[in-house]
Amino acid sequence: MANYSPQHFINRELSWLDFSHRVLALTARQDFPLLERAKFLAIWATNLDEFFQVRVAGLMEQVAHGFISPTPDGMTPGQELAAIRTDVEAQYEEVSKRFLAEVAPALSAQGILLSDYSSLGEEDREFLDNLFRELVFPVVTPLAVDPAHPFPYISNLSLNLAIFVRNPENGIGRFARVKIPPILPRFVVLPDGERFVPLEQVIAAHLDSLFPGMEVLSHHAFRVTRNADLEIEEDEGGDLLMTIESELTQRRFGRVVRLEVHPDIPSDVLDLLMREMGVGEDDIYMVDGPLDLSGLWNIYDAERPELKFDTFNGVTPSRMAASTLEPTDLFEVIRQGDVVVHHPYDAFTSTVEAFVDRAAKDPSVLAIKMTLYRTTQDSPIMQSLIEAAEAGKQVVALVELKARFDEERNIELAQRLEDSGVHVMYGVVGLKTHTKIALVMRREGDRVVRYAHVGTGNYNEKTARTYEDIGIFSSDPDLGSDLSHLFNYLTGYSRQTSYRMLAVSPNGIRNRITELIEDEAARPDGHITMKMNALVDRGIIESLYEASQAGTRIELVVRGICCLRPGVEDLSENITVRSIVGRYLEHSRIYRFGARGRERHYYIGSADMMERNLDRRVEALAPIIDPDLQFRLDEILDVALSDDNLAWDLHGDGTWVRVSGAEGVDAHTTLQDLALTRASATL
Repeated sequence: MANYSPQHFINRELSWLDFSHRVLALTARQDFPLLERAKFLAIWATNLDEFFQVRVAGLMEQVAHGFISPTPDGMTPGQELAAIRTDVEAQYEEVSKRFLAEVAPALSAQGILLSDYSSLGEEDREFLDNLFRELVFPVVTPLAVDPAHPFPYISNLSLNLAIFVRNPENGIGRFARVKIPPILPRFVVLPDGERFVPLEQVIAAHLDSLFPGMEVLSHHAFRVTRNADLEIEEDEGGDLLMTIESELTQRRFGRVVRLEVHPDIPSDVLDLLMREMGVGEDDIYMVDGPLDLSGLWNIYDAERPELKFDTFNGVTPSRMAASTLEPTDLFEVIRQGDVVVHHPYDAFTSTVEAFVDRAAKDPSVLAIKMTLYRTTQDSPIMQSLIEAAEAGKQVVALVELKARFDEERNIELAQRLEDSGVHVMYGVVGLKTHTKIALVMRREGDRVVRYAHVGTGNYNEKTARTYEDIGIFSSDPDLGSDLSHLFNYLTGYSRQTSYRMLAVSPNGIRNRITELIEDEAARPDGHITMKMNALVDRGIIESLYEASQAGTRIELVVRGICCLRPGVEDLSENITVRSIVGRYLEHSRIYRFGARGRERHYYIGSADMMERNLDRRVEALAPIIDPDLQFRLDEILDVALSDDNLAWDLHGDGTWVRVSGAEGVDAHTTLQDLALTRASATL
């Protein structure tokens, strides 16, 4: 294999920030409903929070420990931090302009006003006065800083007021801090339901109630982001549950990695905050406009359907749909042939949820096994598992406690399942279980039939309405046998490494994908199409470079991070890369190998082409063999590759350029229409 140099790779962190730019670009789209544009500002803010808590925090730790090893693109951690700061500052500036000059005025023109407390009339102020006394005052705790009171702990992602007060009797000035309660809405809704006031302004207007007898000299908002990446060290004799509970406590005290303030904050106030929280100038970000735009979710919830995308609830695939005479026997449907479901175009509730619910209620079902990575507290799937266990079925749930930022929820979920008689497991020591699989064992006559589901997305009914994912239902004996072995590996001491149909990480997916790439590279009509969330792994990228140089046509659809440089002469001139960013979050992984007109190999699953997915996680890719189902995958890929409305193309210099074409193909709208057409054809 050729010796590739740093200029052949794009930096991982800067590529992620490019994705952030693409999300931000959605807020400027005049063809998107107004509240959707506001929502994408909230999504941008939430994504950036996680980026700082994990990626920036990790780089800062490397610098602190003196690590200088470069990434494949040649940047050291210190150089990455400097480049990140430059990029993020530009994004903050763009966001401020977009929000203050475009989105906020447009909302105002539609009667949704972001009002300042100072501009309100007497009636509105009276309403907020009562709200403050009844709802806010009881949960706000002013914290003084003086010789008897040290500087208070500032929690992660908290919005705060830095306040200076003076004792009128002796003239002594003091500093105090008030945390804006995160349990309350970021923006307070006025009685008309269409005007909103930032909660920090409501609190600031009532500081005299919090510091009676003192003179309030000034107040300034600030927001803190801390290192929130858990460092889990597992060993054979340790208790993973206790370890993660301990680490969650430590997360609260992670190092401050970002301090957001307004540009008009006085230098002495900023110096005090920097000194007390141990941050440097490179950790300070000046924000013109409201801090924490994730609070715009509060405004998005306004009852203004005309300012949002039309509701699309998905359809039920014809084979799984109930007739007017009798309900569908899902097990009979799956026995007749594999079924592919594509969310959100195919409804999650009438497919995946219905499958688990039917398994829980069916007296012939003996056992249910599932992996749960991210779900909801009131998940119908969780209730079905509890119902099945209480009915005496063997129920096994592998709950991944290390699912980032869902650790606490998953601990609670695991405890609730255990209390109901579900056998709860936490996976393999040293590996995160990311695969999305379910297996149902059903007695049919004198044999047991396995019914399987393998998907690309979490078993989460809420995200299934906005995340684009794909899954397969199958009663194929070989696939069922593979999943049984995989569950035994996850729950016991099995050392299973070979499977009939599945490609399983660690190691198995890397080997399978590399072999398929090499097979296509050896053919004169080699053709590879891969749809994924991220392409980072150096080994896979180098294999794709080799295939391109052998003349193989390679089409990549990568939603987020892509470290490969396409279209470079003598390197990757046969590779194209595009990203689809729009109403739905592209989340499915589809891998297709082979030219049209000859045998092709198709795989779906939860694994991206990243080192962590290939080497440090339990993942599974399932083959799609049925020609009709392969046609469905072709349809999805063809729509993504023909999109000229939501798509961006990656150029060899690392820049992303929005695709603009005459056809006006919107992948998300097109797939909605295709789903509706399939459903109506069976009526």
